Amino acid sequence: MMSKHAWMASSQEEYKRYNLNEIPQIWEDGLRIDGSKGSYEWWYFDSKLNDGSSLVLTFFTGPIASFSEGFKPYATLTHTLANGEKYDSKVYPINNDYAFSKEQCDVRIGKCTFKGNMKNYEIYWIDENIEVTIHLHANVPAWRPRSGHILFNTKKLFAWLPSVPEGNVTVEIKSNDTVTNYTGTGYHDHNWGNIPMFFVMHHWYWGRAKIGDYQVVSSYITANKEHSYDEIPIFMIAKNGEIIADKAEEYLTYTEEDYYFDEITKKHVANRLIYDYDDGNKHYRITYKREGDIEKMGMETQLTKLQYVFIWLIGLRGSYQRIIGNVTLEVFENEQVIETITAPALWELMYFGKNRRRQ
Repeated sequence: MMSKHAWMASSQEEYKRYNLNEIPQIWEDGLRIDGSKGSYEWWYFDSKLNDGSSLVLTFFTGPIASFSEGFKPYATLTHTLANGEKYDSKVYPINNDYAFSKEQCDVRIGKCTFKGNMKNYEIYWIDENIEVTIHLHANVPAWRPRSGHILFNTKKLFAWLPSVPEGNVTVEIKSNDTVTNYTGTGYHDHNWGNIPMFFVMHHWYWGRAKIGDYQVVSSYITANKEHSYDEIPIFMIAKNGEIIADKAEEYLTYTEEDYYFDEITKKHVANRLIYDYDDGNKHYRITYKREGDIEKMGMETQLTKLQYVFIWLIGLRGSYQRIIGNVTLEVFENEQVIETITAPALWELMYFGKNRRRQ
């Protein structure tokens, strides 16, 4: 399926344009932008840990809405305990003490580092309160939906590379002379683009989960009005580390159910997301069921006051919501459910436009 105004690049010409083939290469997880106006890039990691807590880190080349040349990097960390208590931190480099490699994922912002080769990653964080050391080992090979490059009217770009769709994680956190060790399941992806996302997108849902022997990455992106609210489905399911289904454009049916209106973000949010994948031979249904939220914020937290006034005047109402709950996998055979597994999951709703329920 190719829409007229927004689509996932997949032609031979488009693969050639970005120097890509079907298999992701290590250099694709390195720096992809040049710091020009409107460009952005980040390296993201999240994990569900054995004590019920979650840990999320992101290393940015600069704000997600950059209107000037060059890099203005920073990194963020959120550790959410099982009881809902949360530690948030942000680190900025001093005196331009940062570095990005084009050869692989090798990012340094001050003393914080994020380095790996699509199989093994080491992430290090230090601020005035805690020191965190993370090891991530991939259980699923690096993957991308087609080329991973979503095009909006040909030249405007948002790109996405799930470098580690799922992996084993060990975490050491030092705080107040106390050392705590965790294990868990983790994920890493890499995003970049050449125009602020709110100029091309209306909103997206994104999620990932480990469900028994299965690993799932899913997303549903809706372009903005200028791009006809075109929809880009993304879905991958693996079993025991082998990808078994990933042709979302041909075989995925996506449904949102049980909306509620969130008073903080001023958006209608679906309590249930259903990704139904049926290619005639394999049939899987993934259902995300929301139980709560670990983060909510407006776009103003990522922009200067002047930038936020500008986007408000042009009609944007950005927000971000990180959601927790359960995800259920159903496996069908001859239209009968032969396997059902439920596991905890983390997903997000990134919203740029005005509130709009999916029809």
